[in-house]
Amino acid sequence: MTNHQPDHTPQPDHGGGQEGSVPLTDHVKAGPGGAMTDEVGVITGDVTLRTEAGPDGMATVRIQYTGAEEWYTLTGSPAPLPPGGLAAFHGHVAEAVKAGGAAEVPATTS
Repeated sequence: MTNHQPDHTPQPDHGGGQEGSVPLTDHVKAGPGGAMTDEVGVITGDVTLRTEAGPDGMATVRIQYTGAEEWYTLTGSPAPLPPGGLAAFHGHVAEAVKAGGAAEVPATTS
């Protein structure tokens, strides 16, 4: 279940690719088969996702076991920020992680 809690981070203006945008953070349960990271492979269970838009139009997605200190790169990140903006992109990532199956950053379409 996506909680859409800011995790001590204020909710941003969801414009795409803005320099200095505030990251979006959600706590979700990774589905069967978990989520694939570049650093440690698949992680499972309760995880926290953080998606941030860079000034270059790319979105970076980091993931951690909820409550842990270490953050990992979700495989496929950074990815081009789609026209729908950061909030829509973050929502697609959260849905992919909830679905599991060694989830990666979903391919974006224009």
